[in-house]
Amino acid sequence: MSTAQAETGRTITTDIPARLDRLPWSRWHWTIVIGLGTVWILDGLEVTVVGNIAPRLSEPGSGLPITSGQVTGLAAALYVAGACLGALFWGRLTDRWGRKKLFMITLAVYLAATALTAFSFHTWWFFLFRFLTGFGIGGEYAAINSAIDELIPAKFRGRVDLMINGSFWLGAVGGALLSIVALDTSIFAADVGWRLTFALGAVLALVILLVRRHVPESPRWLLIHGRDDEAERIVSSIERKVEEGREEPLPPAEGEITIKQRRNVTFMEIGRTVFAKYRRRATLGFALFIGQAFLYNAITFGFGAILTQFFDVPSGNTGYYFAVIAVGNFLGPLLLGRLFDTVGRRVMISSTYLLSGILLFGTAWLFDQGSLSATTMTACWCAVLFFASAGASSAYLTVSEVFPMETRAMSIAFFYALGTAAGGISGPLLFAKLTETGVVGDTVLAFQIGAGLMCAAGLVAAFLAVKAERRSLEDIARPLSAVTKSATEGARPAAAPGTTGS
Repeated sequence: MSTAQAETGRTITTDIPARLDRLPWSRWHWTIVIGLGTVWILDGLEVTVVGNIAPRLSEPGSGLPITSGQVTGLAAALYVAGACLGALFWGRLTDRWGRKKLFMITLAVYLAATALTAFSFHTWWFFLFRFLTGFGIGGEYAAINSAIDELIPAKFRGRVDLMINGSFWLGAVGGALLSIVALDTSIFAADVGWRLTFALGAVLALVILLVRRHVPESPRWLLIHGRDDEAERIVSSIERKVEEGREEPLPPAEGEITIKQRRNVTFMEIGRTVFAKYRRRATLGFALFIGQAFLYNAITFGFGAILTQFFDVPSGNTGYYFAVIAVGNFLGPLLLGRLFDTVGRRVMISSTYLLSGILLFGTAWLFDQGSLSATTMTACWCAVLFFASAGASSAYLTVSEVFPMETRAMSIAFFYALGTAAGGISGPLLFAKLTETGVVGDTVLAFQIGAGLMCAAGLVAAFLAVKAERRSLEDIARPLSAVTKSATEGARPAAAPGTTGS
């Protein structure tokens, strides 16, 4: 690393991004996946448990005066609203204060809020802490996806990002099975079992918080914010850990970048960058998020209600069916993720969205014809969500890699918040209203809306998706702080590697 003096701030030339991208996969990278990715397991557990316990919460003796519609409608919408606002609030701080500080704080917020949900005895308390739980989770989306993309080598970034975001569904499997036990009144009283599910979520969050302490700050973020010495120490430490057990040295890093260090980026700069310079990418981000947000937030919160209302499945058994579609959801990103790095982003994003939408239209038609049972409905949804899950995970991957480093967390937060507000708040409210009528045609309409939005997003991706596979983040979107070689001419000679200019 070399440095030169610029008129305002320090200008440094570094190969740190190239050194991170050329690393082979190692045990150290698995620690990042575990430390950062496991929170989605918690999110999946949280959302699934609420969807499956909705019928029980509305029954007499639950200890909470609430209806099933309020759980899957208003409470679900408040959770998503909290996530949207949390993403914006914490996303801005993630770009200013760093990835690590924020993914520790946001997990602590989630931990406290979900623990307090377990003590709900009034509807307003339940609503409040569902909102605050979402507020913490929203911050996780921005901080974690930023950190993942900045720490994982370019050639693995797509599959790892999809796998981590898809791990939500491992939590969904656990949440579905946990709800079966929690709702069994022969084991727990009707007003106790559902509370223990939230308490368990808090315990798991505490374990993850302890593991996450070992995840380093993003060296890319440190470079831009004037902490290049710290970035060098972290990358050197990573290289030593990766080299352990290898019989050959690491391959040489190819490529350098020159940046002018800065502390902050204004909202005006972010807006101008995202909506003027990268407006086609902005359109893509909105389309992907709105489509998947409506589909997932509506169905995730409402699937249990569909089973009980239309197929007479007992409220205590809905978890079995949800566990099946959750497995399908996880297998999608796991099995298709590699193709996002080989076949490419454009083909895979567009095809997963389109296939899931087409299959959902078919499911809606079969449901309307009365051709489905609880088992076959679950099988249809399993097929739909196998592709939809990979597509939905690619939405987070897309907005985290196609905008400049300085705006990354805020961009993730912004597209997540607006896309989810459009699809994730309206989705549960509309879906709950349509399914509560008990009219098959109304539920079919809800399915068709979700399918149409997914197909529309797939068509947008076919034209606008960025070919980001196996490319460095700095190549996909040049950092705002990057300077050309001519801009540093006339500066004093570069210092020795590992030193800094003043």
